[in-house]
Amino acid sequence: MADTRKIPSPVVNVETEAFWHAARERRFVVPTCTACGKAHWYPRAVCPFCGGGKVEMRDASGKGEIYTFSVMRRAKEPYAIGYVTLAEGPTLLTNIVDCDFDKLHIGQPVAVVFADTEDGPPVPMFRPE
Repeated sequence: MADTRKIPSPVVNVETEAFWHAARERRFVVPTCTACGKAHWYPRAVCPFCGGGKVEMRDASGKGEIYTFSVMRRAKEPYAIGYVTLAEGPTLLTNIVDCDFDKLHIGQPVAVVFADTEDGPPVPMFRPE
């Protein structure tokens, strides 16, 4: 990745452990409730839609589109953050990387990439396709 910012390591807890384990393998997974079948974001043990307590991590396509974004041009190392709506349904806040910030637009297709962190599992970010 062209982004040279240091990415802090994520905090791993019992609810997010399976997600970060998959990230270490460079697999993007999305938590999905086995009771109602809905995917959600962020990883957690209880479904935010039906309250079900059986959530599993399912492999995701890693595809999505930009819902909205902002470019931090005044930062020491400029970067873009935005909300990406995944093909599986949930929308998540993420970095948008490996791109010309002036060419970003709402509705733009993106794909997941993983960025190494200082001392932990890699984090998913998205780049335009």
